[in-house]
Parts: sequence; structure tokens; C-alpha cells
Amino acid sequence: MGFDRLIQAVDAWAGLHPEVELYCQIGDGQYTPQAMPFVRALTPDAFNAMVAECCFIVAHAGTGTILAAADAGKPLIVFPRRGDLRETRNDHQLATAKWMEDKQGVQVAWTVDELANSLDAHLHQDSGQTYVAGSPDRLIETISGFIAQ
Repeated sequence: MGFDRLIQAVDAWAGLHPEVELYCQIGDGQYTPQAMPFVRALTPDAFNAMVAECCFIVAHAGTGTILAAADAGKPLIVFPRRGDLRETRNDHQLATAKWMEDKQGVQVAWTVDELANSLDAHLHQDSGQTYVAGSPDRLIETISGFIAQ
């Protein structure tokens, strides 16, 4: 599933920072990046290899990517999809992002400007903080609780 608002925001930032090496999985969105290399989809093995090599991850608030970041010990910038913008069927990603806000190694960007600021922060400093999930069972239980509500 594409997420054009995220891809456009990161692509705009990449255009201002051509010295930064980025790689993007864009899904089936309509927007085509101009300033960064991309693929529509990665195989699970290719995705895991990219996660292992990267310095940090920028993603929607999907549990798969959140768990991949935790497993790899990578800092994470979360930019949730919004139901009111028809990026998803409901606002479950907003709930996930809110839950993630106080986690070490995670920055939640609620707006395009906050996303650019988070990218700048990762560019100009190495916080040394990575996201490491607690028990995956607890994460699944929490997300299930949000969905049930």
C-alpha cells in the first residue's frame, strides 16, 4: 500500500540533502520520488538486509516495520497514516504512534515539518539510542487492545 504523503516528504528532504544516502520502499502509491532511489516492494530477505545496513528507519506506524526496527536495534522515525486523509481505513496507526511516543530510540512525527526536523536531527547527531521493544507479546497485546477499542 502506498503512502504518498510520507514518500513526498522524505523525497523533498532528500532533494535538500543530496549527500545523504537514502533508499525507499514506496509501495503502490501514485507519487514517484525524484531525489532518492526507490523500489515498489522488497522481498522479505531484501528488506531485512536493508534494515541491517541502515543507520535508522523512517516508516509508517505499521507493526511489521516497528518490530523489524526493534529486532535490528535501529532508531526509528514513525510517521503514521491518517484515516481522515484516506491513507488507511481508520486511525489505528495514530494509536500505535501515540503508544510509541515515549519509547527510547523512537521519534514520532505528526506533521511533515516534524518529519523534516526528525530527519535533520538524525543527520546532525548520533543519539546512540535505538528502539528495542519489550516483550513482543506485550506489543501484540497492546495493539490488539487499541484495535478492540
